[in-house]
Amino acid sequence: MEKVTASASEAPTVSAVFCGILRHPFRHLLRRWNWKSAVLSSLLRAPIFFFTNLMAGWHAALGAMLAELVFRAVTSGFYGAITESFSLARPPWAATTVAMVALPILAHSMEFVVHWVRGTPNLGLSIATSVIFTALSTAFNLYAMRRGILVTSRNGKSLGHDLSQIPPLLLAFILAGPREIVQRLHRSAFPP
Repeated sequence: MEKVTASASEAPTVSAVFCGILRHPFRHLLRRWNWKSAVLSSLLRAPIFFFTNLMAGWHAALGAMLAELVFRAVTSGFYGAITESFSLARPPWAATTVAMVALPILAHSMEFVVHWVRGTPNLGLSIATSVIFTALSTAFNLYAMRRGILVTSRNGKSLGHDLSQIPPLLLAFILAGPREIVQRLHRSAFPP
């Protein structure tokens, strides 16, 4: 897995990405709609709503699952486009922070309304579980997209190829934090 990078002078700032999305929503949201995000998010989130509502009965669980499946199929492509836009922004820590805050607020506000209107029984637990999943999946998606995985615009490969890259990429993502801590401790203990 090769990290996709742009030089610091080529990479947009976080504010430039944010302003670009606001100024040109058609270009950044519709033309860059990320179908991979729409498919994967729908398939991964629908079971969350099924299982968190199962205690209210099969009918309620199935209704919540189908509502989430349709909602995510429509909206997650836009969230994926936003995430992909932030994946090359600099500095990476700021892009990750903004995406992990802005996307959940946007996504879960609408998700709450959809499920509240349809009467999803265990709405609080469903949304809370979905928020946690969003925080983790947004950080992972940014990590993957920075390495050319799960992208649909720049040199994107097939979904099958991307899925085959997920296991080693997930391991690298999980180990990235501990690896950074060890490197920082090593640098402080043995300065150059």
